[in-house]
Amino acid sequence: MSNIQLIYDKDDQIILTALLMYLGNMFIPGAQKLPWWNTKGLILAALLHIGPVEFLYYWFHRALHHHFLYSRYHSHHHASIVTEPITSVIHPFAEEFVYFLLFSIPFLSLAIIRAGSIVIAVGYLVYIDFMNYMGHCNFEMVPNLIFRIFPPLKYLMYTPSFHSIHHTKFQANYSLFMPIYDYIYGTYDKTSDSLYEKSLKGREEMKTDVVHLTHLTSIQSVFHLRLGFASVASRPYISGLHLWIISPFSYLLVPVTWIFGTTFSIERNNFNNRSMETWVVPRYSFQYMAKLEKSTINRLIEKAILDAEKMGAKVLSLGLFNQGEKLNRYGEIYLSKNPRMKIKIVDGTGLAAALILNSIPEGTKRVLLIGKLNKLAYYLSLVLCQRKIQVETVQKELYEFLKLQLPQEMKDFMLLSDSYLSKVWLVGEGLRYTDQMKAAKDVHFIPYSQFPPKFVRKDCIYHSTPAMVVPKAFENLHSCENWLPRRVISAWRAAGIIHMLEKWETHECGEVVTPIDKVWHSALKHGFTPFKYTSEI
Repeated sequence: MSNIQLIYDKDDQIILTALLMYLGNMFIPGAQKLPWWNTKGLILAALLHIGPVEFLYYWFHRALHHHFLYSRYHSHHHASIVTEPITSVIHPFAEEFVYFLLFSIPFLSLAIIRAGSIVIAVGYLVYIDFMNYMGHCNFEMVPNLIFRIFPPLKYLMYTPSFHSIHHTKFQANYSLFMPIYDYIYGTYDKTSDSLYEKSLKGREEMKTDVVHLTHLTSIQSVFHLRLGFASVASRPYISGLHLWIISPFSYLLVPVTWIFGTTFSIERNNFNNRSMETWVVPRYSFQYMAKLEKSTINRLIEKAILDAEKMGAKVLSLGLFNQGEKLNRYGEIYLSKNPRMKIKIVDGTGLAAALILNSIPEGTKRVLLIGKLNKLAYYLSLVLCQRKIQVETVQKELYEFLKLQLPQEMKDFMLLSDSYLSKVWLVGEGLRYTDQMKAAKDVHFIPYSQFPPKFVRKDCIYHSTPAMVVPKAFENLHSCENWLPRRVISAWRAAGIIHMLEKWETHECGEVVTPIDKVWHSALKHGFTPFKYTSEI
């Protein structure tokens, strides 16, 4: 069967789900005007799933493996020996219809006794889809910690490695999401536990040269990961109608970030016979703003650094909010806690500064610095003053700090101003709408932040966040890094790669900055070119 046929069969499930939910709401009285919450209904739904749904599915699944039904129906699903998420919805319509009847048991039962709720209806659908996709994703993502905390969970929750055995051995591990019935009826494969442990250790045994550490941004960004929707991940992350439609499901996944105990890999690339990975800290941007999350995030980052070192990584670069003065002194605290650590930590300040300086129009004599102070803002001010370019700011606190830190001979190029007349603005986090409205026509907004400013002026020029186009030899880069287009990576990610390729033996964290000329020429030498996109909206 062709791949095209397999792909389009997923529409059956989408259409049938919508149709049955609509009909249920129209003709079943107990399915209408549901309350948001019903504790009794939630308990009953859990019991109905553990009991009738899992039990009946187990025996129906075993029947599907009888040669008569297998050859006519279930072999369609088992065409994927090496599974992927789309495999989970590849079924003939008749088989899929039976699954829908099974999954309707909790819905119909709660409707009859009028114990349903919106949370149960939406939550159960999300649970089914999430567990189904996870079981077929073909890499182990369930942390061992949850089984150590609650050992009986092994009977109530399967893992991707557990279900992968079913797709390779066929006559074992028949359960839907809960292995309890495989244990009861003796179809549990004895190698399941060892494969699970081996899969978890596999990441440590894999070798990589450089790791870039990022995190989730907005609530909907979880679906922009390569693990989410490939079609969405292949385009720049721009909030649109399609993402707002799935927002309710995004919010339901937020608690998972508190449960998930480790970073996870979303991409693996190759360049000049060197391997590199991108790992995600399971935290959203808003969580980095919460003081209560600081210690947890630092623990996750530190563990990621040590795990990367075990894998043989020479460099780990810190992306987005994984670096900061208040969070971790731009990575310096990890060196203080692990003085014998060999892996180099890179915050990318040098390369980001080089890209920003090369974005400033030639002949510029003055720039306006506006936004929150960070390491990059200070370093840019230092280099601009060295080049005798006047740095203005309308923020008194920012001015006083920079004036105090700059060498005496450069302080004359630092100016506290009450005007917004400069044609070049270096903008950081905290740039307000009212600030932008004070800009003159044709002003260049050049961000020194890792996040782009909001576009509000149609008569001004907005530059991209510091980024580079990767060489043609850079392999397996199929997804977009946040808002950047395909085959463009952030300066912070590129800096780690350059650091590794040049075999530099120094860290770039804390107060240390790689000289801009040094990192700039090294980047160009390896085929990286500056991304010079500007937008006039």
